[in-house]
Amino acid sequence: MPSLHNSKLDKLQSKLQILRDLGFTSSDLIKIISCRPRFLKCRINRYLDERVRYLEHLFGSKEVLQKAILRNPSVLTYDLKNMIQPTVDLYKSMGITGRDLTLMLLSRPTIIPRTSLNAEKLEYIRKTGISKDSKMYKYVVTLVAISRLETIREKIANLEKFGFLEDEIFWLLGTSPLVLTLSVEKVQRNMTFVVASMKQPAKVVLEYPFLLYKNLETALKPRMVLATKIDDMGLNPSINGPKVFTALRMTEKRFVKVFINCHPPEIANELMNCYADAKHVKRLAEEAKKIVHKGFPF
Repeated sequence: MPSLHNSKLDKLQSKLQILRDLGFTSSDLIKIISCRPRFLKCRINRYLDERVRYLEHLFGSKEVLQKAILRNPSVLTYDLKNMIQPTVDLYKSMGITGRDLTLMLLSRPTIIPRTSLNAEKLEYIRKTGISKDSKMYKYVVTLVAISRLETIREKIANLEKFGFLEDEIFWLLGTSPLVLTLSVEKVQRNMTFVVASMKQPAKVVLEYPFLLYKNLETALKPRMVLATKIDDMGLNPSINGPKVFTALRMTEKRFVKVFINCHPPEIANELMNCYADAKHVKRLAEEAKKIVHKGFPF
């Protein structure tokens, strides 16, 4: 690890001991260092005791704090007075406290350094019509808070291109806030498939938002191909009408059981081959992609 080559041994040992004292095992340390080698270059021992006490109180226990650090080791390096406390206070002022706040901190590792709320973002939250009592409230607030304004505007504009009204878009964000985590490209491709291939009105996703989340190549397309095959063969159960959405929403195991394995072996094999072939059709761009894994997934 090049970033550690020039580090002094005594300082490295001191920092490793700090992590051990927090209850991390050797395998935990390896995971942290291998994925974030520069972490040990940070001044984690500065005001550490005060920071750990605050974080342990915030997360409720040392075990939960350990989980948070494993997900984002940088939490030990964030400035307590200028970053951690102001962010926590901001969410508390928005009504997100206790377990809800802990859940958000664990599920979104970069929530502390990326959070910002201004008048425009607060207006977006208000437009969703979400109440503080809703289970979705914490997701709406945190996802808006950690997103760049330009990104939010771009994603709203993308939905408008498919004919959604502003009220409909914010209703969707209020009921299914994870739409904000989807790329513009994914939403475009899924929406195009829903409208052009499934022959459904664009606004059907207001009732079935899972259509935006499902993988197009491994779920939506192959299942619609199989639906056509089943229809051509005159088999039952068929995948048409309202049952289309039920079929598309199923887990893979459930889908195969209900629509493929319910038939005699010879027919089931033919259907499975059709389904498998449909899954193996990849976009050229997908095949050309290089997959690079480095560091933590945020």
